[in-house]
Amino acid sequence: MSATLDAYMTSRGALVDAELKVLLRGRSEEPKAIVAAMSYSIFAGGKRLRPVLVMAAAECCGLNPRKAVKTACALEMIHTYSLIHDDLPAMDDDDLRRGKPTNHKVFGEAMAILAGDGLLTYAFEAAAVNAAKLKLSGRATAELMKVIARGAGVQGMVGGQVADLEAEGWKKKNHGFNPKKALEYIHLHKTAALITASLEAGAILAGAAPDRLRRLRAYGKAIGLAFQIADDVLDVIGDKKKLGKRGSDAQNDKLTYARLYGIADSRAMAAALIAEGRCALKPFGAKARPLHDLANYIITREK
Repeated sequence: MSATLDAYMTSRGALVDAELKVLLRGRSEEPKAIVAAMSYSIFAGGKRLRPVLVMAAAECCGLNPRKAVKTACALEMIHTYSLIHDDLPAMDDDDLRRGKPTNHKVFGEAMAILAGDGLLTYAFEAAAVNAAKLKLSGRATAELMKVIARGAGVQGMVGGQVADLEAEGWKKKNHGFNPKKALEYIHLHKTAALITASLEAGAILAGAAPDRLRRLRAYGKAIGLAFQIADDVLDVIGDKKKLGKRGSDAQNDKLTYARLYGIADSRAMAAALIAEGRCALKPFGAKARPLHDLANYIITREK
């Protein structure tokens, strides 16, 4: 990561962390157990990529990024809920996340499920409060909720997770199963959909014109797919200590780009997608510098 991007990510991440502390620790009516479980995972580290994308997109479209921070937190809550649920025994059955015991290993399966549920639903409250503070129109507020729900739900991340589960044991599937088509669907929905929603949300908060929203959507789709391809490669060649995990996609018989296309071709695909995403940013000029830097980082990161 370049020094410029590192400084940008650190400053925006600090805004998100400060607001998350207010959102999760500033109320006393919730049971302490659920707040503890939610907080454990939300503050367990991570790149804060999705909330940074919310703020960067808002800034590209003329809004002070501080005014988008609650929605940025909402996208991080949704991402964290998905990780908690992904780690459960019924899903990927992982006992380590970001170098720490997974949520269900610390709080039990029932509380982990509820912690995920709590973060998911709280996300929409935070985004709604953000929209109200900015005095968005009813139409814009509805669109904000729609893009977030679509990115997180059956048309997005949840649908991708289902397809991922169905593709396990893919080498033994019948001839009607198309691994290339299934793989693209999984990555576009499981990962790229929420990344795209993050950018759309920031643009909507800023009142962006339709063409700018369309371009940010195209950028999100491209870098979101590239991000997951890079993850697939790192799962094979990355340092497990840096990645903060023990298992691998191969052990879980996952369908991935690295396993289907090999490392070299996967890297080439990711690089082409990054170039495509950066091309979509041309009309934003210098305001899109952080998004260009983030695109480069996605395929050069080590964790």
